[in-house]
Amino acid sequence: MDNVKVRIINKSDNELPQYSTLFSAGMDVRANLQSPVTLQPLERRLIPTGLFIELPEGYECQIRPRSGLALKKGITVLNSPGTIDADYRGEICVILVNLSAEPFVVNHGERICQMVVARHSTVEWEIADNLSESERSSGGFGHTGIK
Repeated sequence: MDNVKVRIINKSDNELPQYSTLFSAGMDVRANLQSPVTLQPLERRLIPTGLFIELPEGYECQIRPRSGLALKKGITVLNSPGTIDADYRGEICVILVNLSAEPFVVNHGERICQMVVARHSTVEWEIADNLSESERSSGGFGHTGIK
């Protein structure tokens, strides 16, 4: 297992993001609010976390929904996964959306998303006149049918 050191500033009174279980890929991140925020059905809001990070070059931070919050309350991360690049130094804020038919109240300290830190590659494009053949070829959405 790879451990990577990430510098973090926590301007909230919440604990740092942490893994819930030994083999969790994502760390729970909490809302940093002065007062509760009510998300009406189909409303989206930017929720601050009070967290600022410095990722090493070659890493990104992905912001993903919490499955329990999505299933039980219809709350998800709108631009999922949200990407935080290694050169971003601003506050991590999360775009939450309420896809349910009921209002949802986000409280200070509530776990609102998961954060996954992952290595990534940088692409160097190679201009080509053709591409190698594959079994799928240009088959797109639903090309394999129902099995």
